[in-house]
Amino acid sequence: MIRHLVLFKLNEGVQRDDERVVAGVKAFQELDGLVPEIEFWECAWNITDRPIAYDFAINSAVADADALKRYIEHPAHQAAAGQWREFATWVIADYPF
Repeated sequence: MIRHLVLFKLNEGVQRDDERVVAGVKAFQELDGLVPEIEFWECAWNITDRPIAYDFAINSAVADADALKRYIEHPAHQAAAGQWREFATWVIADYPF
């Protein structure tokens, strides 16, 4: 199994209630039912306000490196990530577990 973690930081001046952000969150919430490679999926807003904290997180798992590649290339994932490019930056970690 491979864990796929993504942490998002909203760009300066962008708020959680921005309609683009709301649509982006919805797009990520719906990926679990759209991408067959996903074996575990959760996404949520950060609940702490520490300066080093990121704003939104995805914690997911896929079977192997091939499944991760198919997930990343899936049109629904590409569309969701494309929305977030407009208003956030992010970091990613993929590791076996």
